[in-house]
Amino acid sequence: MGWEAWLVAVVVVLLVGALAKEIAGADLLCLAALAVFVLAAELTGTERLLRVDDAVKGFGNPGLVTVGILFVVVAGLVQTGAMSLVTEPLLGRPNTVFSAQLRLLVPVTSLSAFLNNTPIVAMFMPVCGDLSKKGNISPSKLFMPMAYAATLGGVCTMIGTSTNLVVNDLLGSQTKYPRLAMWDIAWVGVPCAVVGCGYLLAFSRWLLPDRRPAISLSDDPRQYTVEMEVEAGGPLVNRSVEQAGLRHLPGLYLLEIERHGEVLPAVGPWERLQANDRLVFVGIIESVVDLRKMRGLRPATDQVFKLSAPDTQRSLIEAVVSTRCPLVGKTIRDGRFRTKYNAAVIAVARSGQRITAKIGDIVLQPGDTLLLEAHQDFARLQRNSTDFFLVSSVENSSPPRH
Repeated sequence: MGWEAWLVAVVVVLLVGALAKEIAGADLLCLAALAVFVLAAELTGTERLLRVDDAVKGFGNPGLVTVGILFVVVAGLVQTGAMSLVTEPLLGRPNTVFSAQLRLLVPVTSLSAFLNNTPIVAMFMPVCGDLSKKGNISPSKLFMPMAYAATLGGVCTMIGTSTNLVVNDLLGSQTKYPRLAMWDIAWVGVPCAVVGCGYLLAFSRWLLPDRRPAISLSDDPRQYTVEMEVEAGGPLVNRSVEQAGLRHLPGLYLLEIERHGEVLPAVGPWERLQANDRLVFVGIIESVVDLRKMRGLRPATDQVFKLSAPDTQRSLIEAVVSTRCPLVGKTIRDGRFRTKYNAAVIAVARSGQRITAKIGDIVLQPGDTLLLEAHQDFARLQRNSTDFFLVSSVENSSPPRH
């Protein structure tokens, strides 16, 4: 065994160790290992290691380019809300694990046959999380079947997985055989997908653990009061509270509805929503973020639409008001919060107390936790400010683009 083999073995061992320790990103570590092989080949002149031409050839592979394009397509579906238009009618509100898995596996398997399974999994992860919350189902009983269903769907067509694309490209370029067509492997892949999904539905209830993270208002002392408005002409107009999916929200409940100056305190599931209804919710931060992304609802405050930052550069921020904040003792409106900080107050939490005033009429007190919509750099710019005790960004909280 020559020195090249020893070099490869050492680099692979170091690479695996670095990946396990998470010293850096996987892409950087793999590129660093590739660079070592190329540098060794160029310095020594050996032909038993990767040369520059071979090292960069993979970046122009049609299969790799196709996968990259599919990631862009999927990102567009998620950001514009088109994904929710497809998944909400299909998934609904299942009451059992079997019905939830069945409604999840069918679209995942079908889409994975035509889109790469990696972005499909990334796209359906938040869907699985929402489904587990709404149905009080263990996330492990949805995430694992979803991942396997994406893999099974990918073997139905040639574009289903990156492996199919790469192997098909090698088949046409490195052998005398022609490339496979779109459906040439379907006669094997489709039966495998059907049998595999059937196995998941039949045995996953016993093979997968039942881990149920408790989500309730008592878990988090920060009970935010948030006001949302029903968009005129939106999908929630003339739908009941139950049909709109606002009845059994995890960690969040509908406190009251304000309609034409009249307050409806005891909101029943049959109450039909009207355009411009102001809905007052009380709940935890995770559920408020989900509520912000719901189609047909928008923040009741008009300050959001006056922010200078574009929607693509905004996110939600949590900020705790300090004793030295100049707006203490003033209402959010009178203190001109948006003008001073270029941020709009979406919700307010006050030591577990229920705040009945409208957002603009709330008098700020030291220790109030504000949920803000602002530029993504707000947390960094205000981190050392004396106006706030604590400022932190909320993950996955970019506003919807629909």
